[in-house]
Amino acid sequence: MKILVVGANGQIGKHLVSLIQDSDSLEARALIRKQEQASFFENLGAETVMADLEQDIEPIAKAAEGVDAIVFTAGSGGHTGKDKTIMVDLDGAVKTIEAAKVAGVKRFIMISSFDTTREAIQAAPSSFAPYVAAKHYADEWLRRANLDYTIIHPGLLTNNKGTGQVTAAVEVDRDEVPREDVASVIVASLENEKAIGKEFQVVTGATPIKEAVDSI
Repeated sequence: MKILVVGANGQIGKHLVSLIQDSDSLEARALIRKQEQASFFENLGAETVMADLEQDIEPIAKAAEGVDAIVFTAGSGGHTGKDKTIMVDLDGAVKTIEAAKVAGVKRFIMISSFDTTREAIQAAPSSFAPYVAAKHYADEWLRRANLDYTIIHPGLLTNNKGTGQVTAAVEVDRDEVPREDVASVIVASLENEKAIGKEFQVVTGATPIKEAVDSI
């Protein structure tokens, strides 16, 4: 199975491409924005393609040609303004979903925010509310896109080494989770058809990742 990783140069994306390349059944195609980002992925033996999420749908659809699944891990980052949040976390996500349709790719995994409900938007601090709102509407677009989707809502992301164990359910108590473990959850979701049509929160825990995903 060939996977287009959108946001490959991000921290989750790099973990994910590495894990995919270590898999016997998966192969990564890393979507990057700048040519100087390519060497990391080429050293892993992964294919790279270039496209900018702030451009039109067509380059993204071309990047997705021939893949079996798309994983959207892109994000504007915590130090950008509301404009970038809209252009990447909302518009970039929606264009990638539409690009999947154009390219005939049915399987789509979205890395969202921990809580993207309407209530979470209203409760969020003013500086964070635009991000939650962007994720809310991107998630809603995906739910209605007639794709084989999975939406993953990770807790507070850390750079701690992954443990290979998580707690995953429709609703869990808010907690941290290593980015490396989120990448492993994505791989487990790609490998398990039971994850199709599901969305769940995931934080650090005591259940092996494959078992946790299988129980969703």
